[in-house]
Amino acid sequence: MIRLLPIDAGSYVRSPLHGEDRVWQETNCYVDIWIETLHALGLDPVAGLAFTLSADFDGDQWQFIKFPLEDLRSLYGLGVSELNPWKGLEHHIVEQLEMGRLLTAEVNSYFLPDTAGVAYKIEDVKSSIVANVLDPDARRLGYFHNASYFELEGDDYDGLFRGAGGRANALPPYVELIRLEGMIRREGADLTEHAVELVRDHLARRPSVSPVQRMAKRFDEDVEWLGSQGMEMFHLYAFATARQCGATAELASSLCEWLTDRDIDAAASRDSFARVSSTAKAVQFKFARLAAGRQVDVAPLFEEMDRDWTSALDALTDLVG
Repeated sequence: MIRLLPIDAGSYVRSPLHGEDRVWQETNCYVDIWIETLHALGLDPVAGLAFTLSADFDGDQWQFIKFPLEDLRSLYGLGVSELNPWKGLEHHIVEQLEMGRLLTAEVNSYFLPDTAGVAYKIEDVKSSIVANVLDPDARRLGYFHNASYFELEGDDYDGLFRGAGGRANALPPYVELIRLEGMIRREGADLTEHAVELVRDHLARRPSVSPVQRMAKRFDEDVEWLGSQGMEMFHLYAFATARQCGATAELASSLCEWLTDRDIDAAASRDSFARVSSTAKAVQFKFARLAAGRQVDVAPLFEEMDRDWTSALDALTDLVG
């Protein structure tokens, strides 16, 4: 058995960013695995959330936000690059864990027990994990996924790595190598200074037109179509729009709270982002009513979100320059 970090699923304490008190307990699979990986490494994931401030709307969906690789390197000293799994994912996980490195990998949620009731043994859904424990002989895997750390074994292990039941992807998965050799544990003023530099950088990249405003415009174009598609399409549409917007805003609010705790008074931006997060939840409920065949008026909620989103960014820009 190869284990890198000394944790197990039964006793693992997840990051507060995935706490029960969150409006959006999960963001997307990639952001979530990085939150937990950084947390398990003893690094502060909140310090690296500046990328939420440059989020945009990509025409038909909210941007699928990620920790930028350059931010992970500059703030935490982590080198991340694509790895070619030419010998098979199982082999490369073992080899890299032995070298003291982690891997992210796209796998099939059909074999991930933590997705019970959603995808596990129900449907093939691509998702990202970070492997921490692998035991080929015992057919056991310990992995970060979504909001915590889990373990699987037996037939699920075979399905994930060895194609049991013929469900394995024909194409190799996308895999990233996480080099820990240069990891930097910044603290105090040093951590704050580097985090603020990332905040300035992402504020400078913020889109010229509010992404919330653009999302509202797209919804106006989609409303008749969405109302005729039923609940299955509602779930897909809501995940791509309101949920991603709301989760992004909640992470941005957490970043502003973190800055405020370090004598950079971002409380006004914190509260504005928090309102966006909560209002996005109300918008999602409106989408569900629409998909159920009812008439809804979402425009006032979008207007509130747009005002709060813009005021949060403007206040933060005034604060940090």
